[in-house]
Amino acid sequence: MILGVPAGELLALAAAIVVGGAVTGLLAGLFGIGGGAVIVPVLYEVFGVLGVPDDVRVQLCVGTSLAIIVPTNIRSFLAHRARGAVVMEVVRLWAVPAVIGVAAGSLIAAFAPAAVLKIAFVLIAGLVAFKMLFARDTWRFADQLPGRAAMTIYGFLVGLASSLMGVSGGSVSNMILTLYGMPIHNAVATSAGVGVPITIAGTIGYMLAGLPHQALTPPLSIGFVSLIGFALMAPIASLVAPYGARLAHALPRRTLEIGFGCFLLIVCVRFIVSLV
Repeated sequence: MILGVPAGELLALAAAIVVGGAVTGLLAGLFGIGGGAVIVPVLYEVFGVLGVPDDVRVQLCVGTSLAIIVPTNIRSFLAHRARGAVVMEVVRLWAVPAVIGVAAGSLIAAFAPAAVLKIAFVLIAGLVAFKMLFARDTWRFADQLPGRAAMTIYGFLVGLASSLMGVSGGSVSNMILTLYGMPIHNAVATSAGVGVPITIAGTIGYMLAGLPHQALTPPLSIGFVSLIGFALMAPIASLVAPYGARLAHALPRRTLEIGFGCFLLIVCVRFIVSLV
């Protein structure tokens, strides 16, 4: 028995975390996302076995997911930047409004029931998946990115969606950038760059938001961030991320879009089932 839990169960859960970390890293590099859709359900089961109260369980999963994504996103961003695919102007323009959006989302997520977060994920991810699977090259708002005012609003929305969903924002930013004519490989790479300030700010936000609930969180947690979950999954995800980036640059554009869209649909179905 470890922490009152049978050793066999903990070993099985640890194996799930290892697999989840590897898939997370691959997805981060391949699609420019942080892999929160993989991390959150794995941690949800882990914290359930450890007896974490339902009142803080989802929030703890989301906050820990954001923390785990930080090193993964950094490695993914560096790998894409080394290939010259990141549009740094967009990263710089979105950084501040995205962080403000993250702060707003962290406050909402700290007090909203779990169903609200799941519904937000399904709506946003479903829209992105539809665009990736069925959109044509002619589906564009414009052939170039909009002005500073519109980009500021987009940056805020990307940050808000990220903090509500426990992801780095790659799915939302990918959709926006491609609708303005940016090639998918550049959109993926730039999304990885935007995800760096988003995940760092989100981690801090969830730490602060969870401090009033510290008594309900498991040992070695800071607010809504579990240091144990971070230590187990983050190194594996970070190690695998560069391999996903290499694969992304080796795949045809349409293959990347179809794979991304199918991945998002699978995640949507998972959340819809959990709501029933």
